[in-house]
Amino acid sequence: MLARIPRWANENVLVGFDTADDAGVYKLTPECALVQTVDFFTPIVDDPYTFGAIAAANALSDVYAMGGRPVSALSTLAWPAKGDLEELAEILRGGAEKMHEADCAVLGGHSVQDSEIKFGYAVTGVIHPDRIKTNTGARPGDALMLTKRIGTGVIATALKRGTAKDADVEAAVESMLTLNRKACETMLEYDVHGCTDVTGFGLIGHAREMAIGSGVTIEIDPRAVRFLPGAVDYARQGAIPGGLKNNREFAANCVTGESEFDDLLYDPQTSGGLLISLPEAEAGKLEQRFPAAYCIGRVTESQGKPIRLLGR
Repeated sequence: MLARIPRWANENVLVGFDTADDAGVYKLTPECALVQTVDFFTPIVDDPYTFGAIAAANALSDVYAMGGRPVSALSTLAWPAKGDLEELAEILRGGAEKMHEADCAVLGGHSVQDSEIKFGYAVTGVIHPDRIKTNTGARPGDALMLTKRIGTGVIATALKRGTAKDADVEAAVESMLTLNRKACETMLEYDVHGCTDVTGFGLIGHAREMAIGSGVTIEIDPRAVRFLPGAVDYARQGAIPGGLKNNREFAANCVTGESEFDDLLYDPQTSGGLLISLPEAEAGKLEQRFPAAYCIGRVTESQGKPIRLLGR
């Protein structure tokens, strides 16, 4: 569908929708550009306050993935006509407090009546035009780092089925509530070539976008990927979200190699971590400064398909 949208040249558009990047970037001055993104979704947890906070963290993540600093946000809300207003107040409070944690001002928003609850934010950030991190800059020889564990999709599905353990849900919620702010600030201390966040398309889907945009092959070692507690077991028990199946159908033909963790590599993440491509010599330094970051693979010259899974 995007191919059917008219495009007009604009010298101030530094990042548009043609590269499937995390956010758009528009230059205001030689020293300042706007980073703009929007994201919203249906409830992923039962607690309204927590849902609102996760929705905010998820929306903010796209700005951090570009290397930007969020400054303002507008809420987007779909709410049933007879919905519980106390629950709505908690959703809005959770989102507002997470935005405050990010030093991002909520300026207002827009709501519509809908039988299905949806909530999120349109977020605006700022960045120096010369410091933008896109998903098209990965270079052969780079190490590939990830800053969070994988598995929120299967855990949320297990929760809906009533099979998830409380401790596993708590670990997933803690991960989703964690802003990518510190990860972004730390990575900017190094010569990062490319970055994206791992969200709805899963690890494989977002790595695919990075590989295609950069003209490289990304090699991922599934044994190095860290999973949230319980995620592997829930996937084996069949707690497979619909988004995971869609991701596999879309991206599997871009992958060579197999893994026993195939399901989780396609698992759609909510408020997932940053996927960072940087020189191998700096990967260890980043991990030292930000211990949540860990190496899951490397970038090579194009080997035909965008993604190669190593070993079993």
